[in-house]
Amino acid sequence: MDAAQFRTDFPEFTSESTYPNATIALWLNVASLSLPADRWGTLLDIGTELFVAHHLATGARDQATAANGGVPGSVQGPVASKSVDKVSVSYDTGAMAIEGGDFWNGSRYGIEFLRMARMAGAGGIQL
Repeated sequence: MDAAQFRTDFPEFTSESTYPNATIALWLNVASLSLPADRWGTLLDIGTELFVAHHLATGARDQATAANGGVPGSVQGPVASKSVDKVSVSYDTGAMAIEGGDFWNGSRYGIEFLRMARMAGAGGIQL
């Protein structure tokens, strides 16, 4: 797995200025150290890519926050309601979140990663 393959599979991350190859390589390395191949089996590549995509998405959010004078890395949940003048919108933020997902519920990639991680970690393993 490399940055080029990741960008092919997840074309929403093709901007090298927003998502530098070095950052993708960093998260690919962390994933390779974090995801045991014997547990993930044939899902390892997609699990790795979802792991990386989640970190890139949350990192991009932090960059946008910093660019607007905010503090990057601040922990916040999804917006449940927003009003501007007489118009308002609200979302059911719990509909897509996974109970106990915490950090991974921060992006749709994280939610999908966690769903797959729970499948990969299910069942016994013979020693």
